[in-house]
Amino acid sequence: MQLLTHPDPALTTRCVLVPTMGSLHRGHEVLIGRAIEYARAHGNRCVVSIFINPTQFNESSDFDNYPRDLEADSRICKRLGVDVVFAPEDGVMYPPSRSIPVPMLPTAADGPDLEDTHRPGHFEGVCQVVARLFDLCRPSAATFGEKDWQQLTVVRQMSDRLARPVEIVPVPTVREEDGLAMSSRNLLLSGAARQQAVGISEALIEAGKARTAKEGERVMSEVLAERGIEPEYAVVRDALTLLAPAAGACRALIAAKVGGVRLIDNMPWPTPKARGD
Repeated sequence: MQLLTHPDPALTTRCVLVPTMGSLHRGHEVLIGRAIEYARAHGNRCVVSIFINPTQFNESSDFDNYPRDLEADSRICKRLGVDVVFAPEDGVMYPPSRSIPVPMLPTAADGPDLEDTHRPGHFEGVCQVVARLFDLCRPSAATFGEKDWQQLTVVRQMSDRLARPVEIVPVPTVREEDGLAMSSRNLLLSGAARQQAVGISEALIEAGKARTAKEGERVMSEVLAERGIEPEYAVVRDALTLLAPAAGACRALIAAKVGGVRLIDNMPWPTPKARGD
């Protein structure tokens, strides 16, 4: 495995990229495993980028407190069989001598009234850093987790709009045994908050049994209230547009702070069992 702090087209061009901010956990390992599988099938390298992007944080304290351990992350990547870890400094990603543009935001980043409303400026940062990574690494494919469904949708739409020849490969959410979606932010939860946070996945599961989107939203609100969780949003949306539910597939999405830690999660709605599949 090679560690790069500056881009090297000879090592990354046509790779399968796994963009991360480090603090790797089992959820990341699944993303990386899928990327390695895809890369080997297509004769490509797997590249994991580790960069804590300052432009997508709304609060400086959140950025400052984000876990950092490149040595531990590199060990995980080596154990999994990653070919290259790309860990650039801020000056490589955002050279002081020139401005790195923010791509025009796709519709999923500006209008659904989800993360776009509660984290203003967040998707400008996401689109900026992902487009920059695509420029530096020149991948043929990139894996993104379904846990951040809006981000996955935004990246898909951005890549299409920019006509980037990058296949966006979605990877299902990885969960703890009790159902909590894996996240680096889980490390910040106290013991009590960790138990309380399970209410988010419980609310999504119960919502999936509802017959209508409106009923699903009501069920989510009730389950969260029982757990003492006040959500920023708990909604059912069209899976492709993130707007009001249409005739196609939908997702139930929740964002909430638990013990001062902001968590997000989502699941297909209704669940296959609820549909009778």
